[in-house]
This record gives sequence, C-alpha cells and structure tokens, in this order.
Amino acid sequence: MTVEQMTKIVYDAIDDKLGQDISIINIGKVSSLCDYFVIATAGSSRQVKAIADNVQDALTEQGVEPRAKEGYDTQTWILLDYGDVIVHIFNEETRGFYNLEKLWKDAPYVDVDTLA
Repeated sequence: MTVEQMTKIVYDAIDDKLGQDISIINIGKVSSLCDYFVIATAGSSRQVKAIADNVQDALTEQGVEPRAKEGYDTQTWILLDYGDVIVHIFNEETRGFYNLEKLWKDAPYVDVDTLA
C-alpha cells in the first residue's frame, strides 16, 4: 500500500463518521517528520473516539497498525501515528487552540481526489 492510499483510507474513515473540516497537509514537503498530516474536527468527545476507532479499524483491515496513539484518556485530541501518516482528531475548541494548520502553514494542502 502506498502512503497516498493509506491517506485516502484515513480520509474516508473520518468522513464515514462525519468528521468535519478534514485537511490533508503534505508535511513531507517541509519536514522529515512524516509525509502527511490528516486533521479533522469532531462535534463531541464521543465522536472524537468514534472517528479514531474507525480509522484504526479501516487500517487494521489492511494490515496496518499504529506505531503510537495518544489522547484516548481525554478524547479532546486523539493522535494516531502511522509513521508516514499522522492523524489528528480534535474537538472544536482544542483544534482552534492548537491550530496545526497555522503552525505548518508552509506545507501544501492536498486535495483528497488527487490521492491514489
């Protein structure tokens, strides 16, 4: 599986659980941290968890497991690290506070339709 295919699976899993404001940022253009950040907002802590669980389930079906996961205790920001793809699921307040898009403003956004 390519990193683009993995990113598309992540996007679809978030969209399936009605994640909002889904952004794909090509971090690899400005950092060696990873290739892509996928960032999304959920309307409640329950939805934050449901989206993160759905992402994990979708990638587990493909034989891909996260290297690390953080935030399940508070469910305001769950981070799933898949190496080349890092997934951030926020509630609205926390996403606004951390504003990752502004922090990584030099990295280009990716249209999901361009992913394989």
